[in-house]
Order: sequence, then C-alpha cells, then structure tokens
Amino acid sequence: MTGRVLVCVSAILTAIVTAGCAHTVSGVATRPVPGIDEDSRSPVDVDTVLLDLAQMRAITGGGPDLTPVPGTESKVPVDIPTDMGFLPGVAAGGLPPECGWVLAESEIFGPAVEEFHKATYQNPVRGGLISQAAAGYRDAATAERTLADLTRHISECARSPQGPALAGDLTATDDAVRTRPGGCGRDYRVTSAVLIEVTFCSFPESVPDLVMTNIVRKVPG
Repeated sequence: MTGRVLVCVSAILTAIVTAGCAHTVSGVATRPVPGIDEDSRSPVDVDTVLLDLAQMRAITGGGPDLTPVPGTESKVPVDIPTDMGFLPGVAAGGLPPECGWVLAESEIFGPAVEEFHKATYQNPVRGGLISQAAAGYRDAATAERTLADLTRHISECARSPQGPALAGDLTATDDAVRTRPGGCGRDYRVTSAVLIEVTFCSFPESVPDLVMTNIVRKVPG
C-alpha cells in the first residue's frame, strides 16, 4: 500500500477522531488475494452477505462519489505493525498491549476464522471512509466466543490511559459491541456463525447502523 492509503485506512482501523480521507486514493481496484476459505467449515458463505457497491452508495448517500479504496479488499484478516507511527496521539511502537486489537484484525476475529471478506470505501467529497467485513466460523458458539473475547479486549483498552482516544464511548450487549472515539467508530455484531464488522469515519450514525442491519438481513438462519 502507498503511505496515503495506510494513513486513510488507519483512520478506519483505529476508529479515532480524524478528518477522514480528504483526497481520493488513486489506483485500480484489484481482486482480493486468495483467502482462508478454500476448506471452510462455516455454514455461511460470507461473500454472499456483504453489500455490493450499489447498495453501499445508496445507504451512504454517496452515489458515484463513494468508491472502493484500491488495494484494500482482503480475504484474510490483516495486522498492521505498531511501529509505523501513524496513530494520532500514540507514539511509534507505543500502542498499549491491551489495545493491540486496534491494528490487529487477527485479535479482532480470532484464530478460529473459517472464511473472511472485507472491503473499504472512500467518499472524498465528505472526507468519509467506511468498511464492511464478515468472518465466518464453524458454528454460532464459536462466533459468540470470538465476540466475547473481543468485547473483553476492547473493555480493557477502554480502561487504559489511551482508552478515550482508541476506544472512546463503549457500548456492549450479548451479541454486539461498538466503540465511538469521536467522529469515527466500529460496530461488531454476531448473527448465526458470522461476526460482522462495520467501521466508519465522517458519516452520520444512521449510516453504519443501516449497513449493519442490511448485512444481518442477508445472513441465513
């Protein structure tokens, strides 16, 4: 990825107060690399539950101004090194251990992922970023345990000195957890054997709620 892509995507990954991505990230969107789902035991094909570009444009109100961020679609969870120094308010290499999930999707989605798909979009006109992701597990119990572990990690981070910047306002229920550090946020929800993630910057609260609701509706049984 280019430095500009990393800066923009970090706004989504860290869910902290930023101005979003004010400039278009140029390039050509490519097919994601082969994922971890070739021998998937998940009862849900996560590729079928994510929203298509037309749906994302309609929900966000971005129309043709909403475009995929080139090179960011992934079929495996991605971890970003903590020494890259692009976390506002956090010195290079200074991410607290309890906040490692901020840059490590392997901590968010856990070791039991059977299949995965994530896509990130930009709306330079409004300085906005939004992503959708779904991880499939072999059964609902595994997905629920993964969310419980993630909620514990986020709660520990929220209690740390850098918690307000990295986690912000935290809301958790049995099947969902959300963080709201300023103008960005992350939403996680379990339904069936799937853990869904929606992250955003510079969009109204109604937008990630609608994205999440529409993905949940596509998850079978």
